[in-house]
Amino acid sequence: MDRTVPRTGSEEIELYIRTYYSLLRSTTDVQIRTLEEVHANMGSALHPHARSSSPDISAFIYTGLRLPSCISQVERVILGQSQEVFEQGGFGDVESWEPVSAAARRRRSYYDGKGTLACYIASRSDIDDLLPTLTAFQIEWNKLHARLRGEQVQSFLQESRTGEQDLAVLAEGIGVDPEELWRLRDARGEDFWPLIHSIAADRKRLKVRLLAGSLNDYRRATQIWWEQVEHALPSLIRRPAYFVSSNTHSMVNLFTGFALLHEEELLALLDRPEHADLAEEWSQIEADKVPSSRENFLYYVLKKYVRTPEGKKLQKARRAAEAECCVHRVSSEHSFDLDVQLFELSSLQPETTDPRLRRPDLGLLKDSDAVVVNIDYPLGMAAYIVLSNFATRVGELRGVYIMGKAASLNGVVGDVMVPSVVFDEHSQNTFLFENCFDAGYMDRDLQYGTVLDNQKAVSVVGTFLQTPSYMDVFYREGYTDIEMEAGPYLSAIYEMYRPKRHPTNEIVNLHGLPFDLGILHYASDTPLSKGVNLGEGSMSYFGMDPTYATSVAIWRRIIELEIERLSGTA
Repeated sequence: MDRTVPRTGSEEIELYIRTYYSLLRSTTDVQIRTLEEVHANMGSALHPHARSSSPDISAFIYTGLRLPSCISQVERVILGQSQEVFEQGGFGDVESWEPVSAAARRRRSYYDGKGTLACYIASRSDIDDLLPTLTAFQIEWNKLHARLRGEQVQSFLQESRTGEQDLAVLAEGIGVDPEELWRLRDARGEDFWPLIHSIAADRKRLKVRLLAGSLNDYRRATQIWWEQVEHALPSLIRRPAYFVSSNTHSMVNLFTGFALLHEEELLALLDRPEHADLAEEWSQIEADKVPSSRENFLYYVLKKYVRTPEGKKLQKARRAAEAECCVHRVSSEHSFDLDVQLFELSSLQPETTDPRLRRPDLGLLKDSDAVVVNIDYPLGMAAYIVLSNFATRVGELRGVYIMGKAASLNGVVGDVMVPSVVFDEHSQNTFLFENCFDAGYMDRDLQYGTVLDNQKAVSVVGTFLQTPSYMDVFYREGYTDIEMEAGPYLSAIYEMYRPKRHPTNEIVNLHGLPFDLGILHYASDTPLSKGVNLGEGSMSYFGMDPTYATSVAIWRRIIELEIERLSGTA
């Protein structure tokens, strides 16, 4: 059977990947500077001005948000899959070092305070993400360093500088658009001026070392991670389960409805001057002048509130409410950063759960023995390893539901894409499947965007490993949904009901699965429509609309299937 698949034709991307994997085979540190030439030659869509002597502030912001703030002091980055791997590599107990994190990337990391950063990785996708990120960061750091070396600029920085006018003077002194520098300041917050001083002080000369990189190493790390899950609910290995890959806030908020019971306390937060925009939005909701959901709004405010000092008491009450609903939170230990939530469906409380999930026969779930396992969606190929492991550790798999962010080539931020075809760059397979969701199933819950079903998605190797011509090829072939996890998940699904490993470079028909399958992506970026990447910040409050629309759809589907099974109407 003939097929038309996206061919990027980018030898530069393939050369880049081959280069850093060949270098990482070394048993000693690899200098990041050895990657700068092939990185710049690739022409990444996220780093379009890599070759220019002018700083690419957008790329610097993007990379800075995906690295811990201590990267300013880091000289060496060590990659490993588990605590055991780091100990065997001669680095001792890295978990006794200072825990550090990035604003826009989940990756368990520790800093020794002496220039070494240890990062836990879950699959080769972490390498495909981290190596280009470190390289782009170093390139842009050193560009800024060159412009901050002038005597006048050095003299300027020796004085205490924090004001808006100082920022404008600095921008003019180093030949950078003031708006660009203001965006960097907004992204870094209080860390901005210390960062500028660090850049001015010295060039960045990062080194990296991979301690172990076999597929077996990643599988062992996954087993260590899963042991914590089984310890939290030992009966899981005998019980039917629904697998969900989403986030750690929306599914649990809908299940418990905790925020709705604490509306008055949460709304008090809106009296603060820094939340004037939210206060205005709430008044519009109350007056029925905007289509926003009051439930989504309260969930968003809860997320903000529990991070404040006074929110600790409410955080404790939330954990108690979750325990009452038999929600088990499992934080990963001694391996990669991937939190898990376990929901026992028999404990769902019809009177407190989100109104969008309520139905007259919801009480039937009290007889259910099923568990919903929600994992904080992993990066790339970690999805394949995690789902493959999960499928062997539960009594019966009844459904797999995948939700996540994606770049849309034909929509706008806030749209939801429902694919029925996925091309996977890892396996080179084109997967055809029946998605249990469609536009009609979700239209009632999406307030601002559009549900685009019958879409074609592509699972890419990494965010930096894309070029404008690369995306243009996909668009010409009708692939408009660019993300990282669907393909690896579908490879695992193939192996869950077929007697052999997933094929490569084939059309793979996944119709007729013995369990339910749903994939939903919401657009967080539109790379063909602008020059500044959205990755510089978050989707803020309006990102909650597609997040909760997709989460409601997943919960509604699970509840429907389970009630049909319990009532004998399936």
